[in-house]
Amino acid sequence: MLLFPVTDHLLRPFAASGRGTLTALGSVGQAWALFTGSLRAIGDLRVWGPMLLPQMARVGVASVPIALFIATFTGIVMSLQASYTLTGTIPVYFVGTLVGKTMILELGPALTGLTLAGRVGANISAELGTMRVTEQVDALETLAYNPLAYLVVPRVLAGLVMFPFVVLLAVAMGIASGWITALELLDMSSAEFIKGLRLFFAPWDVWFAVIKSVSFGAVVTGVGCFCGLQTEQGAEGVGRSATRTVVISSMLILCLDAFWAATLL
Repeated sequence: MLLFPVTDHLLRPFAASGRGTLTALGSVGQAWALFTGSLRAIGDLRVWGPMLLPQMARVGVASVPIALFIATFTGIVMSLQASYTLTGTIPVYFVGTLVGKTMILELGPALTGLTLAGRVGANISAELGTMRVTEQVDALETLAYNPLAYLVVPRVLAGLVMFPFVVLLAVAMGIASGWITALELLDMSSAEFIKGLRLFFAPWDVWFAVIKSVSFGAVVTGVGCFCGLQTEQGAEGVGRSATRTVVISSMLILCLDAFWAATLL
């Protein structure tokens, strides 16, 4: 009598795992369809062309203040912690080395990407999700517009173009704030900080940061568009899509961060 209920209870985790796998594979298929459709839609310049500059302003220019704010305090903390770590063991000018290398190679791109995953990705997802549940996306199709060319292509291209500029500005601000901190709080001279900054600097470091930021821009905007266009169930669904965008984008950014470090360094 108890055999079937017990068996059913034991099999539930496997059933849940199977459903989760099927859902994940379905999402991968939908994402691939969105990607290939967007590549084809790039040819429809008359649709996405007028939308590109406004999206570049929204994705890039409007994100500069929060990126610079975070980079400023990151540079301050890095300078203070580097001084604390190196006290009495390594020449103090290595503070400039640590601040420069860390901001360019890791904290500048990664922190900016994670921040914009919340600011840009969630915004795109909520906007497109609202358009989906209010049937504005269907209206575009009725008017013979390609929704991917009108909604996805300009946002993704804006992310690809503007993310590197935002990241480079954040890196510069982080180094500048670390330099000012070293001068005011650590009794270092500008010559000492700059000596450390130039000691192990290589032009490839900047290109590495640019490559990472381009991939982060593609992930944040692409995931935002995908989750937004998959939105269902009204306002509640819009909130879920925005949350999914931030979570998935953050996870992919961290995975890409490790991938680029393993392959390019």
